[in-house]
Amino acid sequence: MSKLFSRLGRRRALQGAGALFVVLGLLLWWLLPLGEEPPSGTITFSTGTPHGVYQKYGSLLRKAFKRDMPELDVRLQLSNGSQKNVARVATGTADFTIAAADAVETYREDGGPGAGQLRGVARLYDDYVHIVVPRASDVESVEDLKGKRVAIGLPDSGVRLIATQVLETAGIDPRKDITPLPDGIDTGPERLKRGEIDAFFWSGGLPTDGLTELADDFELRFVPLDAAFVARLQSRGGATRYYRPTVMPESAYPAVQHGTPVPTMAVSNLLVTRADVDARLTEWLTRTVIRSRDRIGADVHSAQLVDLRTAIYTDPVQLHEGARRYYRSVKP
Repeated sequence: MSKLFSRLGRRRALQGAGALFVVLGLLLWWLLPLGEEPPSGTITFSTGTPHGVYQKYGSLLRKAFKRDMPELDVRLQLSNGSQKNVARVATGTADFTIAAADAVETYREDGGPGAGQLRGVARLYDDYVHIVVPRASDVESVEDLKGKRVAIGLPDSGVRLIATQVLETAGIDPRKDITPLPDGIDTGPERLKRGEIDAFFWSGGLPTDGLTELADDFELRFVPLDAAFVARLQSRGGATRYYRPTVMPESAYPAVQHGTPVPTMAVSNLLVTRADVDARLTEWLTRTVIRSRDRIGADVHSAQLVDLRTAIYTDPVQLHEGARRYYRSVKP
């Protein structure tokens, strides 16, 4: 009898091991294309400024790419932001980047070099517009910025593009009616804290580390952009069609908002490449971007919003062939 139980125990152990191998095999198939060697070589990824979401997200993506493609060398380039990023990819200075949809459309409308070669990999997450002032400031609306010292973002940044559109919609000429300053999230918070500027614009994912850190020892608040203002902005046409009214949830910056949501506007961020970038490489990168969402989302909250169902919508550019292959392979 003991021998019978022994044989049954071994049989169950073998069956259990076999089931484990099947599960591991299915997991491997889900994560990687079976029997395919990972791409190798070198690519350049243009990110953003220090303390901004683009740079942090890009750094974490590079680690994820390294796990899936150990022989792929991913070189990160700091950048002023979306407008510079789009130009770099379009002209071949970088291979991949993150850029806001309005910046991509503006580059296309302006007929920038290589604009027709731009392709989408994934729609990622939304940038929220922040207009930051000291809590004691007398600025209650965008119109109140007239005559103030306002940081409107670095040259070639997505922030500069948005700040210009917002100010002009409010009837403010950014060159004459304010003192415009070229500060971004890297220097704007400290200058506001020292009283060297009266306000600064920022457009980024929620929350942005630079603002969370500023709120730790400085009393600030956000100037609202209500739906009526955003509608006026959209009526300007062109790239403004990518702006939409939204609300910054009270949980974004608890120390600043004190349980109160802030009306503002948002614009989608896209992962962008060029048509001539290798399709197999792009397919692998697309897979990693989608599969690494939760892992990266633990550090970059915005990454949690990457969704397979919406990632394919990369308007104003069409999907890259490699990205299209990936989305077709996982289509239910």
